[in-house]
Amino acid sequence: MNKSWWMSPGQATWSILIRLSLAGVFIPEGLQKLTHPDILGAGRFAKIGIPYPEFFGPFVGWVELLAGILFLVGFATRAAAVPIIITMIVAIISTKIPILLGREWGGFSLRELDRYGFLSFTHETRTDWAMLCGAIYLLLAGAGRWSLDFRNSKS
Repeated sequence: MNKSWWMSPGQATWSILIRLSLAGVFIPEGLQKLTHPDILGAGRFAKIGIPYPEFFGPFVGWVELLAGILFLVGFATRAAAVPIIITMIVAIISTKIPILLGREWGGFSLRELDRYGFLSFTHETRTDWAMLCGAIYLLLAGAGRWSLDFRNSKS
């Protein structure tokens, strides 16, 4: 069998740990963007400077919730990873780059912190990087042996 960087769903046996980590973040975060739009959804997006917050707040909430559920069961895992990768890149650009620069940037607001710059940026971005890398891993490695994707590949 040709072992390439693009593994079949069953080769990455322990992908379940990454899937559970991502599901544990994105299911509750997506749900909260939908149930508390004023502080975590559209209201927060407006405060950050995300365009069309009334659209993108609930849209991102649904994307996170559905992708989290797909990660949890391991179904369409690679497809679910793509919008999460995009979401995490946008989150870093819109909320963390201003922290790195210590000023508003590209229309995105700077939230009030005790400090700014590289170390503050790395601190504030730690979860974003972990979620981004986890989603990239699932895109490349697949859902793993304990997933619906694996069961479907056997059919």
